[in-house]
Amino acid sequence: MPRLRQVPRAEASAEVRTVYDLLFGGRCPVAEPGTATGTAGNWWTVFALVPDCFRHAVAGFGFYRSRARKLDPQLRELGQMRAGYVRESQFVFSQHCKAARDVGLSEAKIAAVPSWSGADVFSPLERAVLAYVDELVLQAGRVHDATFDRLHAQLGDEEILELTYVTALYEMHAIMSRALRLEYDDVPERIVEVAAPSDATSADFMGGVGKET
Repeated sequence: MPRLRQVPRAEASAEVRTVYDLLFGGRCPVAEPGTATGTAGNWWTVFALVPDCFRHAVAGFGFYRSRARKLDPQLRELGQMRAGYVRESQFVFSQHCKAARDVGLSEAKIAAVPSWSGADVFSPLERAVLAYVDELVLQAGRVHDATFDRLHAQLGDEEILELTYVTALYEMHAIMSRALRLEYDDVPERIVEVAAPSDATSADFMGGVGKET
């Protein structure tokens, strides 16, 4: 379950109910969860706790899908997929694999996103985008001049700003989904101590390793 309370349809603002109706029909998404893409839908029901936060997030979806965007949608989805993958959000990665198909990315390219640096299916522009995204997300925006120059040689200023904004937006969504355990990111922490066998002693088990004999 999400870590925060969900807002049922009866308690939602009029603006939120309009979106609920689009996604869930007449159902209450808390009592009867489930969306067309297979998610529970609790991203929406948790964000609805703060209606202007909900509005701001939904406006972000409208921004990146607007026909006014100069950035190629396929490059946008490469950035969103890669941001979800490297930020370890199953929700963001999975949803944008689906969105990538919708804008025409091939199955080979979608499958290669996790290991893009060794794949031969991407164009020089796509590789420049993926390298830029890695430095945005994994290096917190510490983008090397050479990386930026390769990207800038193929994309205009407006396209790079759109790519940067949308990628950073989806890194935020990935982080929030993990922190609040929303949708496919509602998983337990996997980095935990693995118990030793019941007959193990409590002695320093590495104590003798590496000592001179």
